[in-house]
Amino acid sequence: MYQVADGLTNVKVTLDGNTAWLSLNQISSLFNKDKSLISRHIKNIFNEGELNRDSTVAKNATVQKEGDRTITRKIDFFNLDVIISVGYRVKSKEGVDFRIWATKILKEHLIKGYALNENRLKQLKKTIQLVQRTSKLTSNSNETKGLIDVLSDYTSALDFLDDYDHQKLQKRTTNQKVTYKIGYTEAIKAISILRDKFGGSSLFGNEKDQSFKSSIAVIDQTFDGKELYESIEEKAGNLLYFVVKNHSFTDGNKRIAAWLFIWYLDKNTFLYNEDGSKKISNNTLVALTLMIAESNPAEKEIIVTIIINLMNSEN
Repeated sequence: MYQVADGLTNVKVTLDGNTAWLSLNQISSLFNKDKSLISRHIKNIFNEGELNRDSTVAKNATVQKEGDRTITRKIDFFNLDVIISVGYRVKSKEGVDFRIWATKILKEHLIKGYALNENRLKQLKKTIQLVQRTSKLTSNSNETKGLIDVLSDYTSALDFLDDYDHQKLQKRTTNQKVTYKIGYTEAIKAISILRDKFGGSSLFGNEKDQSFKSSIAVIDQTFDGKELYESIEEKAGNLLYFVVKNHSFTDGNKRIAAWLFIWYLDKNTFLYNEDGSKKISNNTLVALTLMIAESNPAEKEIIVTIIINLMNSEN
């Protein structure tokens, strides 16, 4: 969080790798200049060839409140090169203050962040090795074996985490065409089937607010004529994540999320591989669901990306 010297303006800065990102509105607030002026400066920066648009602009999905609705839109974010170029053009004291702050913060982010990620990766590998050794001394029940198998499988997932830490992780999707678009009414019917399975409790699947409806709506949402989530894997991964994390129900959130994940894949004829095996095994689904429940919201993208990679038959 960057606070302008007057103490009246706060700007949330997104750090990514070796740069920072701000939206047009944030740059306008940062330099205390009209948004149309900032937009004109950015346009001139690209027109004059000072910076390349492709390497300095990224589109990010942003949740916005419009009346009573929560809408997810993709908006342009501009990196530190653009921010600094605009700062020189508006020639403001605010611009100088921000450049000094950004340089200091990015240096700390790079030095501390790299060391933290390296240590996290080493510790995670040691944890899995410890669990595997301990498993030889514990019960050999199916439940214990299943948990150990899942943890062992996640040794390969460490490659995903390593790629993520070094900004190389790709969402490897098969891009199979979605044949079934999930709807709120059908999803509620699917949950009622699960409720009967677990004894028909009135608390199970009882919605606390409108968040479940929002979770369903965003899966097939479009922006500027394009799908926000383009593939079955990406839609299913986000469905599992949203239903777990939004805690929309009085009881059964994790069970409902896992059930809808399977139900959605089955509806799109994408639950099984060609050899008849499930794309995500039962034990792995349990582990993923629990991992989502315990995760930090800031880790959403990496978790969804891991789910996508695990579903992909090429991995």
